[in-house]
Amino acid sequence: MNEAQLRGLTPGVLAVLVRRGADFAAAEDAVQDALIEAVRVWPADPPRDPKGWLVTVAWRRFLDATRSETARRRREDLLDREPAPGPTPAADDTLQLYFLCAHPSLTPSSAVALTLRAVGGLTTRQIAQAYLVPEATMAQRISRAKRTVSGVRFDQPGDVATVLRVLYLVFNEGYSGDVDLAAEAIRLTRQLAAAIDHPEVAGLLALMLLHHARRAARTAPDGSLVPLSEQDRRRWDTKAIAEGVEILQAALARDRLGEFQAQAAVAALHADAPTAGETDWVQIVEWYDELAGLTDSPVVRLNRAVAVGEADGPRAGLAALAALAALDDSLPRYAAVAAYLHERDGDLATAARLYAEAAGKAPNLAERDHLTRQAARLNSRRGR
Repeated sequence: MNEAQLRGLTPGVLAVLVRRGADFAAAEDAVQDALIEAVRVWPADPPRDPKGWLVTVAWRRFLDATRSETARRRREDLLDREPAPGPTPAADDTLQLYFLCAHPSLTPSSAVALTLRAVGGLTTRQIAQAYLVPEATMAQRISRAKRTVSGVRFDQPGDVATVLRVLYLVFNEGYSGDVDLAAEAIRLTRQLAAAIDHPEVAGLLALMLLHHARRAARTAPDGSLVPLSEQDRRRWDTKAIAEGVEILQAALARDRLGEFQAQAAVAALHADAPTAGETDWVQIVEWYDELAGLTDSPVVRLNRAVAVGEADGPRAGLAALAALAALDDSLPRYAAVAAYLHERDGDLATAARLYAEAAGKAPNLAERDHLTRQAARLNSRRGR
């Protein structure tokens, strides 16, 4: 077929494309592409139906061109919708994940354990230490929680109290080791406080800020632990303290006391004292009494024994501690508190022994080293 015959087929092919829905200009371009392809292919492999061949090739070229144009316009539309250069708000679903993992089908303790493991990034051992249970027990609890939620939809958020408990435990783990983890807990609690008007959310945020304000003074240049009574209070973050106290006062004014507000009140009394000797231990004991009534936690009663020892003398503190004697193996810092109170009471031999015992149960290296040095210090004094 010569060129004149080939072009004689053009009107018929063009008409077919227009009838199929192609606009005339696009159909014309597609037919021209098909004619070029025919000139290239037909000398070696002439078709049996030249017009049908041209219609098929032209239609394919039309579809390819249409798809290409559609994709180009889509890219241009997306480009037009892109934000202008500069800072943009960051999408963060972490807090939502906390709520979803605190699923209504789980008990609060199981929901907390699962969330700490799945979202908080804590190890099973760390979670077990926070709950004062064996690691194997916690592993079983987490496994049961996973099985419970394996067949349910994660479209029902859990309650605020469970999420607060998770954030509190994440902060505690970070406060005793990984600073970034503590900062992340504060960031998420700020988000929650901005979204929910709840006095306990505010209480937890105040507690975190007041504790975190002491971070810089908690360790010496060599990494060793510095007890609260020996910290350089000039290194405390006064801005964070002021913010924490302001948030706490607003929460307490609502007269809906909860455990996080009570703990924050204790932290605020420590932060308010210019020196360790000026700490209002009597009022701290009163707040621990409130806290014990809210939680009946052995850890709270352990801390209360220390406060009683400071307010009323070491013998009174030891008497308060005696009520917890049956729990000494499950309370990691029981021996350390007993050692401190016995030292204050002048029984250096017992104190040294208990410091050494506490070092063996310490939850982290810094605390273990500190307690070991305390035991060595007392043994050195006894040997003089």
